[in-house]
Amino acid sequence: MAVHTSDDRWIDAPVETVFVFMDEPSNQAAVTPSLTRAERIERLPNGGNRAAYEYEMFGVRFTGEVGATTYEPPERIVYEMTGDLSGRIAWRFEPERGGTRLTYAADYEVPGPLPGLLVAPLISWYNRREVRRLLENVAEAVEGEERSAVASTS
Repeated sequence: MAVHTSDDRWIDAPVETVFVFMDEPSNQAAVTPSLTRAERIERLPNGGNRAAYEYEMFGVRFTGEVGATTYEPPERIVYEMTGDLSGRIAWRFEPERGGTRLTYAADYEVPGPLPGLLVAPLISWYNRREVRRLLENVAEAVEGEERSAVASTS
């Protein structure tokens, strides 16, 4: 079953700070609610990461790898997903009002025997909720780092 989800959020931190944070696979696992593990395997020749992941949805664990096919610091990272879930995840980092507009978009295939018509609404709801929480968690983590950095230089 094909799934598409996307959302964006303004974050009160410079683009470079948000990019560096999201470029670290372990940070993605820390802020993505259902991502139980993300570990860098290697840095690719383009500068991006190849990482192993574990993702859990409705008690089902999915494993595989992501590899940065597009890596344009500090503007964009596009990952191709392989393994139990296959597809594409795209991050865009845009300067806006002294901060960053962070956009997440994903298109992937969910394997399984259930007909898409039965589970599509539930998976769609779940993914919208997950992406909203992910973006909230990124904002909280990065803005917290920014406040700590400012406080330590004062």
